[in-house]
Amino acid sequence: MQIAEEASTSDKQTDTEMSVAPATMAGTSQENRQIGLPKNMVSDPGWFDGDWTKFEDWWREIQLFLKSNRVIEIDNRITAILAHLRGGVAGIYAQKKLDKLDKELGTQDWNNFVKEIKTTFNDKSKAANAEWKIKTFKQEK
Repeated sequence: MQIAEEASTSDKQTDTEMSVAPATMAGTSQENRQIGLPKNMVSDPGWFDGDWTKFEDWWREIQLFLKSNRVIEIDNRITAILAHLRGGVAGIYAQKKLDKLDKELGTQDWNNFVKEIKTTFNDKSKAANAEWKIKTFKQEK
């Protein structure tokens, strides 16, 4: 009996959450149209889980997403990127970075953040493969 009541309460919360989200998003689109901003053409890039082979594409997508949503302030950009890191190495990185940001006051350095995240998540084998191809390259006659 108790499980059924909890499930019913959970369903009500989910229904409420679902009814609020579209209204909020619709209001934002309507507000954008009222002030002359075009509809956002770039979709959310989704979560990044730390898979190095997918980082380059995800990084490009998140940059486009931030630009199209006019996320300009550095702290907001960093926060939005960290919010898209989930699970595995990416989740651990995001939590450690958030802990560090909570301790520091002031605006973060964008260039240092970009260098750090790229160093952490870039495909390490890509550079090695390129170097190997250069070493073994033979020009045909």
